[in-house]
Formats: sequence, structure tokens, C-alpha cells
Amino acid sequence: MTFSIDPDIRKASTPPSRVYTDRDIYESALERIFARTWQWVGHDEIARVPGSVHPFTLLDGSLAEPLLLTRDRSDVLRCLSNVCTHRGNLVCESPGIEAALRCRYHGRRFGLDGSFQSMPEFEETADFPTESDSLPELALEREGPFLFTSLSPAHTFDDWMEPVRARVGWLPLDEFRYDATRAREYLVDANWALYCENYLEGFHIPFVHASLGAALDYGSYRTELFPHGSLQLGVAKGGESTFALPADSPDHGTAIAGYYFWLFPNIMLNFYPWGLSVNVVKPLGVGRTRVSFLPYVWKPELLSEGAGADLDRVEREDEAIVEAVQRGVRSRLYERGRYSPTRETGTHHFHRMLASFLA
Repeated sequence: MTFSIDPDIRKASTPPSRVYTDRDIYESALERIFARTWQWVGHDEIARVPGSVHPFTLLDGSLAEPLLLTRDRSDVLRCLSNVCTHRGNLVCESPGIEAALRCRYHGRRFGLDGSFQSMPEFEETADFPTESDSLPELALEREGPFLFTSLSPAHTFDDWMEPVRARVGWLPLDEFRYDATRAREYLVDANWALYCENYLEGFHIPFVHASLGAALDYGSYRTELFPHGSLQLGVAKGGESTFALPADSPDHGTAIAGYYFWLFPNIMLNFYPWGLSVNVVKPLGVGRTRVSFLPYVWKPELLSEGAGADLDRVEREDEAIVEAVQRGVRSRLYERGRYSPTRETGTHHFHRMLASFLA
């Protein structure tokens, strides 16, 4: 299905309701959007030592692509397909330290760089091996200690990440430490796109988030758009915890309580004075989504202050409202809505990208 979003937000209508309810559109989005965009892998600690192997599934429950991080003896980190090029078995089934990779089905061996090494009982096979007998390698990119990959990226990683670097590149990401005790997984009975579009506007804050509204100056809340994402700037009310911004920051002199970056289609990088909350939105079905909250703490003494102090409550409030919207868009009496030109620029921007990728 194709649909269009008028580039003039004053004239535009939101996507047709079936975008959030139709299974064929959902399946199309997996291939046309999620298989062609950058996705979160994790922190480089998961494959830190030479010889490390770390199998993982890219977007388990939707794309479900078996992948493998390896760090070879030359200390090069790679992302490989974890599917044996013989009969499709998983090559590596648990993390560890290995000298090479060996498929336990028929014994095919690969180097930690994915290169084919040997295969028993193939002496009489003609024109063997070829390049296709090695494990395919995916692009693997790093931002500080954070790793990202893509099956077939529609744009470069640098283009995707540049707005974050330009705005908060002064933050020492390598000093941020993952706090597993604060990590959360939320299951939301709503389409992944509804969850994202809710995140992309501060319009609902006074109506849905009393505690967040008390910390942020709604009148100063603003959104900036980029080719592959957007930034929402949360300005603090008096007395709240804010960033100590460097003199060359474009926001110097402004009491910034939070930088809310969204990178198409499903990555949210929420910077607070205490550190970073990475939110990864993972589609599980046409009306089912998992959201991972991954906290990386820089200044633990600030965890209980300001806009980033009660994220679990804010998430549950968002969860309740988008689940209500999911029930609403199933209505036979609802088709499309309109936008607030002053408050929904981020959501309008997202919808235009959504339409472009699905076309």
C-alpha cells in the first residue's frame, strides 16, 4: 500500500488508519524499513576480548535475523551472518572465546573473519569453495562504545548519526556505564509506529505526563528536524537539573534538561544530565511492540533529579495512551486526522519518511 503525506503540515493529513492495523503493511514495513535502516546492537563490552564470539538476533520477533559479533586475533570487530553457508544451521549458539567457528551439523569451519576454512567430504565437489561459501559480513558502525548494524542501509551511518554528534559530541560517551539494575523491557499492545509518533511530539505532555510537565517548560519546548531524524529540546523550569553546556554549544545559556534524539525508524537517544537512556522500539506484530530502556549512567548523583528522574512512570503513561490509540484506530469511523503546525512537526516528519519507505 502507498499513501502520501503533504509536505505542508498545514494541509497534511495523518496516515490512513490501516497503516497501524493491516498485517500486510506491517510485513512490508519490516522489509522496506527495518531491513534497510541502522539498528542497535549494543555496547562493545559484549565482544571485548580477541577471540570473542557473541551470537544475537537482530530484532528478535520481527526481522529475526541471526547475526554474530566476532573479534579476531588482530582485534578487529566484525558483524557476520550466523547462518552456515552449507545447509543453513546456526554456526554459533552461545557466546565465548574461540579460535575459529565450526558448524556442529556437518563440521564446516570458518575463521573469525567469516572466511571459509574447511569442509569434510567435499573433495569431489566441483568449483568449491567460492566466495559465497564464506559468511556474509554486515556493516558495523560505532558511536563511542555503542554498536549499530544494518542488513542493507538506505543511507550512510555518518549521515544518520551526524546531528547527534553535532549537538552533544562533547559528552564523553566512553565514560558512560551500563546499569543493568535500571534497564527495563516494556510490552506495548500497539503498533510500533504509534509508539514512535507519540514520542515525537511534546503536545501531549501537559495532558498525559504531570511529573514531566512539572520539570519542563512547555512554552519553550521545541523540535528540530533532520534528514533521518529529529531532536526535541526539553528546557527546564527553574531549579531543575540541567546540563553544564560548553561555551561553543549552540544551546549555551539555555537551561537544557534533556536532549531527545529520534533516529529513523526506531532508535531514541535521550540525554539527561545523569547520562543516556537508549530506547529501542522493536515491532513484534501489527499491534504488539517491545520497548527496551537501556540506561548508561555518567553522573549517578543526578539520577533522581529533573526530567530524567522518573522514566518508568513516564513510560507507563505513554504505554497506556498509545494502547488506547491502537484501539481507536481500529474503529470503522476513523480514517485520518490533521496536524498541529506548532506542536506536531516531528510526527509529521516521521510520517513523511514512513510514506517514502513504504512507497
